[in-house]
Amino acid sequence: MTPAQPALALLVLGPAAVGTLLAFAGTTGGRRTRAAADRAAFPLAVATAAAVLGLAGVVAATRPSASARFLAGAPLGLGVDGLAAVVLVAVAAVVLLVLVFAAADVREARARFAGLMLLFTAAVALTVTATTLPALLLAWEVMGAASYALVGFWWRDETRVGAGTTAFLTTRAGDLGLYLAVAGAVGGGLLGSGTGLRVADLAALPPGWRDVVAGGLLVAALGKAAQLPFSWWLSRAMEGPSPVSALLHSAAMVAMGGYLLLRVEPLLAATGWAATAAAWVGAVTAVALGVVALAQRDLKQLLAASTAAQLGFVVLAAGVGAVTGGTAQLVAHAGVKALLFLVAGAWLTALGTKRLAGLRGAAGIWPLVGGAVIMGGLALAGVPPFALWSTKDAVLHVALETSPALYAVGLLGAALSAAYAGKVLVVVLRRPHGAEQADQVCDVWDDEQPGTREVPRLAQAPLVVLALAALGLAVLGLPPEVGRLAGVLGQEAGAGAGALELAVSGVVAVAALAAVVVAVRADRLPEPAWARAWLGLGAATDAVVRATLRAAEAAARADDGLGRAPAALARGVVGTAGGVGALDDGLDRGVRGAVRGTGGLAGLTTRLDRGVDAAVHGVAGGARRLGAVARSSQSGQLHTYYLQAVVVLGAGGLAFVLYVSLR
Repeated sequence: MTPAQPALALLVLGPAAVGTLLAFAGTTGGRRTRAAADRAAFPLAVATAAAVLGLAGVVAATRPSASARFLAGAPLGLGVDGLAAVVLVAVAAVVLLVLVFAAADVREARARFAGLMLLFTAAVALTVTATTLPALLLAWEVMGAASYALVGFWWRDETRVGAGTTAFLTTRAGDLGLYLAVAGAVGGGLLGSGTGLRVADLAALPPGWRDVVAGGLLVAALGKAAQLPFSWWLSRAMEGPSPVSALLHSAAMVAMGGYLLLRVEPLLAATGWAATAAAWVGAVTAVALGVVALAQRDLKQLLAASTAAQLGFVVLAAGVGAVTGGTAQLVAHAGVKALLFLVAGAWLTALGTKRLAGLRGAAGIWPLVGGAVIMGGLALAGVPPFALWSTKDAVLHVALETSPALYAVGLLGAALSAAYAGKVLVVVLRRPHGAEQADQVCDVWDDEQPGTREVPRLAQAPLVVLALAALGLAVLGLPPEVGRLAGVLGQEAGAGAGALELAVSGVVAVAALAAVVVAVRADRLPEPAWARAWLGLGAATDAVVRATLRAAEAAARADDGLGRAPAALARGVVGTAGGVGALDDGLDRGVRGAVRGTGGLAGLTTRLDRGVDAAVHGVAGGARRLGAVARSSQSGQLHTYYLQAVVVLGAGGLAFVLYVSLR
């Protein structure tokens, strides 16, 4: 074991253990136990996140790998290469900043919230470092389950729980592709090859099986990244707490879809068709969801649609082989979008609204928050010299070399980025129409929840760090830093976007931003209903979700029926046994009656037998006595016999005389 391997294990197991402890402490035990857990939750969670960031730095520098037995020929493999190193540090930094903000923003069930956030962090760390399909599948499942619990965190609210269900079922539909990919890898002989289902070996699968695996991974990644046609779940996920949105939809869950495609870029390229499909899905999503974002009237909904659009550039990068540009876009987007979601959360807590109509002039109420949103908005717009300007160009440069049509669609997506970012900026910078200061009440505040009219300093601290990142991360897409990043990732160091391409995209962004400013001020910005409704994806997705839930309920009823059948059979058996028992009782009573009758008959027979016996004895006694008399006449003397003869003859004569005289 190398010295860095324990750090790699702790990177995953540390937040998992602390998160489990906090989640259970916040839901079990008495009131005092839960209160104590809530008090200790965020200090412990922030300390754990800081440790995770330190461990991420260690493993990024040392690049360890480890393996644990799981299934025969399929271990749980972890490892850190250049791509994992960069993404790990970015994820850990965002997690720490979001938890600091949440410490000031989350006011109930703090232990459960902090515990779930750490469990989710552990799942993301496992996803980033997974080198085998079993490890990736395990991480993918835990990440999905934790995201469901976080989106539906306020579980007493049916709307929020329903939102979590929609997000969970939609992403689960895409996750089936990962199972298909595992089956394809096994079918292609990768399990018996001795490599342990390594992700790096997928491109070497035989044709056919390679296509199955690529298709499965593409579907799973598009589902997590909220690309078309899976995008609607991201809108519903906005019902979760703002810190959840800031983490899940910046550096974590949504980003993991794009990360997976960057990880398996060699596989996509080996199939040909999968790379082309990914590139076009990403480009079309950047445009379509850009239009959706431009039509939104709710800040978090606008940011949600923009998340899918911005991740479209990462998916496009994986399709055209721009791994370096895609990684730069992934990291820069994580910092910018975490900043904007935290600002939206701060305003929701303080002003009680996230509708753009209620946020008019909000940037002027708390100057530090206002400055942060300006920097984040300009970065999202792709205005030079902010982050997403150069990183998008690092992707579009390779797209131009691959297909001018892809470049044109991507450039249109970049223009739309400037448009919807400009819409946010012009609204929050306009003169407020109801109140000038936070201690005054605007007529459109508090429409969603009572506002606190303050943004705590602890909540403002992460905004400063992320605002600086929105500016500083621009270097990732600029020469010569883009070449250095390519070296870290183990990619070929290309020339990167030239000065002309950077200038063109910058001009496009500024022009689009200016056009939107004019349109918003004139109240002429189009907001078509079909775009506000997310292209109709909501109705279609909700219909599928309802059908799925009805099928699940029917299956549950059938299962309950099957569960009741043995009970009914048992009751029938008991009833039959009762009837048999009653019959047995009747037979028992009959037998007992027969026994009593037989006993009486036996007694009568006994008495009769005794009478017969007495008669027999009497006859026998008389016979014996007669025999004795008869024996006494048998003396053997002749004169005795003569005397007997005379008596008999005399008696006979007397009888004859009587007979004659009577006639």
